[in-house]
Amino acid sequence: MASMRRLEGKVAFITGAARGQGRAEAVRLADEGASIVALDSCATAATVAYPGPTAADLDQTAAEVRAVGGEVVTGVADVCDLQGLQKVWDDGVAAFGAIEVVVANAGISSANWLWETSEEQWEETLAINLTGVFHTMKVAAPAMIRQARGGSIIAISSTAGLKGVPYLGAYSASKHGVVGLVRTLANELAEHQIRVNSVHPSAVDGTGMDVVDMHALVARGPEHLRARFSNPLPGPTSAQPSDIAATVAWLASDDARFITGAQIPVDLGTMAR
Repeated sequence: MASMRRLEGKVAFITGAARGQGRAEAVRLADEGASIVALDSCATAATVAYPGPTAADLDQTAAEVRAVGGEVVTGVADVCDLQGLQKVWDDGVAAFGAIEVVVANAGISSANWLWETSEEQWEETLAINLTGVFHTMKVAAPAMIRQARGGSIIAISSTAGLKGVPYLGAYSASKHGVVGLVRTLANELAEHQIRVNSVHPSAVDGTGMDVVDMHALVARGPEHLRARFSNPLPGPTSAQPSDIAATVAWLASDDARFITGAQIPVDLGTMAR
């Protein structure tokens, strides 16, 4: 955990906050002084092979935020539901005042050969991972402009948003789309001193998103595709949620005050391959 208090007095709105990276981001930002508005759908997506987060998971996030001295309000809403998202935002403003940090973290992942990807799998992945980020930005941007206090919007993408990752066609398309949203909004919000960036993890342990269908495809696939999943850095094959949260905290802080429209990999060097 951090000893710095770079976010003292700020309020952070985090989607997909019930577990994994979202929880780690909520706790890290709270430890650095932010009050937290934590949102999650607390539901299992129809096309994934792992159980979704629960209300108990979201409660645990709140407990861990409070354990580091942070204040938190939680809300259950699907990022595909613009009105539900807006309500949680409004509840957060009512509790804490102006929201200056936004982390669009909610997402799902499933794997298949692109030509075997079902329409349902494609549509749900794009709806949550891309339209959900659009909805988060659509709610946040006008409110942050009205506040006239600047701020930081951080979208969690993936290394699959920067290169073609085998078996992740729908996921990769959604995460590439996030980069387009980030680059566009960074230009549109620059005059308001609102920075917009994306973070690009590769594999992350402890997220609850165990893409078992991906493991099976990699094991059965050709050697030249298996090689795409190796890392240059020795040691662990995956980052931890806390590693992603540390990068998010930096982007949220004034230490990154001149960083906007950027794509920051946290990937053990996979983008250098």
